[in-house]
Amino acid sequence: MGATAAILRRRLESGPQLVVPGAANALTARVIEEAGFDAVYVTGAGIANTFLGAPDIGLVTLSEVRQHVEAMADAVGLPLIVDADTGFGNPLNVARTVRTLEKAGAAAIQLEDQVSPKKCGHFAGKRVIPAGEMVQKIHAAVDARVDESVCIIARTDARVVEGFDSALERAAAYREAGADVLFVEAPQSLDELRTVPSKVPGPHIANLVEGGKTPLRSADELSEFAIVLFANIALQAAVKGMQSVLADVRRTGSIADLGERIAPWAERQRMVRKPAFDEAEQRYSAVSDENTVEVR
Repeated sequence: MGATAAILRRRLESGPQLVVPGAANALTARVIEEAGFDAVYVTGAGIANTFLGAPDIGLVTLSEVRQHVEAMADAVGLPLIVDADTGFGNPLNVARTVRTLEKAGAAAIQLEDQVSPKKCGHFAGKRVIPAGEMVQKIHAAVDARVDESVCIIARTDARVVEGFDSALERAAAYREAGADVLFVEAPQSLDELRTVPSKVPGPHIANLVEGGKTPLRSADELSEFAIVLFANIALQAAVKGMQSVLADVRRTGSIADLGERIAPWAERQRMVRKPAFDEAEQRYSAVSDENTVEVR
């Protein structure tokens, strides 16, 4: 945990820019690691979609997020940037959330200023808490972390609620309160997107969502941002792939001709490290006759 948090903090301070896909489970985190990315975003929306089969409307609990973080931290060696929604309550709850997720393996913990229960940053009908209340949550988060390398990310959803200028003011206040990274959600034009890091000092996240409110641009076009986030593109690709393959299986009643549309058996087992588990099982179960104790 401490090593990955330090790695992430150094990267945010010194660059280069991080392009970070989101993962909703440990297998996706392993695919992201093998694809060559340098960090994983543990997506709350993705956990809601895959674990609960529900939309991102604040239904996921702290214990469910913790379980997912623990599994991903065990599966990959990359820094985990963890979406902790609103912190699951008031500043005291936020302190517990930070301690819990840090122990689970989070290298960075993201908190947002929505009213609970929150909604996806690109849904309509969001509401935000007073900026001063969020400032106190950030103070609690900073005080609660044990490892100072763990980054606290402050997200504001005020753009679509109070306007762009208010979102910038909130970001500046959150930085002053001790947030290490700032995340202005849902800018509505390329000009707004690029204005954010020019107006508020500090590392920033650009969140690019297919179908969302922010115009899609490449990471190269957003060099001002420390992190360019694609929180659920892996999930969307997986859903599309499943829909396509299952439609053919329903139509044909066969899996014989799927070919390169699916991961072969051997690749599936390699991705979940079966050879390593087989080797460990062999090592620990190999007991020679002379080491066997007869029980009478």
